[in-house]
Amino acid sequence: MEIHEARSMNFSLFSTISDVTAAIRTRAISATELVETTLERISVLDPKLRAFAHLEAEGARAQARSADSAVLRDDPLGTLHGVPVTIKGNIDVAGLPCPAGSLLRKDYVPQHNAPLVARLRAAGAIILGNTNTPEFLMAYESNNLLIGKTSNPWDLSRTPGGSSGGEAAAIASGCSFGGVGSDGGGSIRVPAHFSGICGLKPTPGRVPSTGHFPPGAGLLSWLGVVGPMARTIADVRALFEVLAGPDPGDALSAPVPFQNVEANVRLKGLRVGLLESSALLKATPETEAAVKKAASLLADQGFAVEPFQLSELDRALEIWWFFFGPVVAHLFAPTIEGHEEQLSSILREYLAYAAPENPLTLDALFLACAARDNVRAEILRQLRDVPILLSPVSSSPAFRHGEGTYRMDSPHCYRTSMRHSQWLNLAGCPGASVPVGVSPEGLPIGVQVIGRPYEEELVLAVAECIERARGPWQAPPFKVPL
Repeated sequence: MEIHEARSMNFSLFSTISDVTAAIRTRAISATELVETTLERISVLDPKLRAFAHLEAEGARAQARSADSAVLRDDPLGTLHGVPVTIKGNIDVAGLPCPAGSLLRKDYVPQHNAPLVARLRAAGAIILGNTNTPEFLMAYESNNLLIGKTSNPWDLSRTPGGSSGGEAAAIASGCSFGGVGSDGGGSIRVPAHFSGICGLKPTPGRVPSTGHFPPGAGLLSWLGVVGPMARTIADVRALFEVLAGPDPGDALSAPVPFQNVEANVRLKGLRVGLLESSALLKATPETEAAVKKAASLLADQGFAVEPFQLSELDRALEIWWFFFGPVVAHLFAPTIEGHEEQLSSILREYLAYAAPENPLTLDALFLACAARDNVRAEILRQLRDVPILLSPVSSSPAFRHGEGTYRMDSPHCYRTSMRHSQWLNLAGCPGASVPVGVSPEGLPIGVQVIGRPYEEELVLAVAECIERARGPWQAPPFKVPL
């Protein structure tokens, strides 16, 4: 039996979540067998990938035994029963170190599960461990002084992205069936795009961010969200259905019922805009071609696809950086003070560019909050009759380790190359990344499907139309010996 196969020859570690749950319910495979096969794969691949911050092998085995006992007793089973998943390493999982990529947090072990972790467990998911991030999440590549750099399964010389890079690498490589990332400026969508998987950035409050570091409260409550990542849109939806729902710990949480879009919305004829804006950096030809391909796939299915100019994005990006840069740097300052020698180089670089030259004033904060609300309102007004937009996720596929930077003169400057994703975090729009193209170097290229707040189900339905027309998901052509 090869490492990527389980007992059933029709089942693999790249099977969908629905295939996993069906196989376990019908006893075609046990949760114990599945976990052991997954752990074996992790033992082979992770020394090269470094996707995991902490692997909880014995805990996963215990969860699997419990899952198998439930099947034998014919207990009611959750929608994710027996599915091995992972959690980004800045989200609280009781008993697991939660370092957020920093030496300053290496000894932090939460005593309680974040609500989203509790929901996954209640649905029967098996938590394998948590995954690597850049220090304090402040980069689009996952490298730190605690774990080291996470590599892309498609090309080990390249990054899987950040800040949910470990999560993307684990899922793309078959070391996890899905999981949870977080996104303050593309940190779910960019790693999904770089690694050839799918990811959803929800509307703030749709999935509770309680138990996330940094805390998504106060000035940052609208900026950062948590959301599902998986290999297919159907798997993302299965996770989202479990994760979504209000929680009192999240000030923006809203009791929005889950909608069956295909049953309630006639997708044929739906208006889809090809996003155009002078505020966005021109993407590589292959990236632009992937967006056009996605548009063509939708047009062939009866969608009304047309170019769409969206104004105010330059202002949205300016305000996004005010919060993501000076405000976040200011909030980190008390934690970092006196420990500067323990910081990673990329966090030092972020602080050098983000730290405000002058102390933040109350007037500046009030004005920025008002400007955020006004710009958001103007963007949503423009989207009134065009519920879906298509755009690149970033200006290029995955870059090589160390090429990402905050320097404005670099082709991989975070503030320019990631603009396609960042404005959504200021506007509060949901967005999904779905793989569509491949670069000349053989790297995956995702396309971003953007919607209006609280319309995640429509975003996923349109993304799935693209995915279905594209063809089956392709695993990375592994260069790591198995």
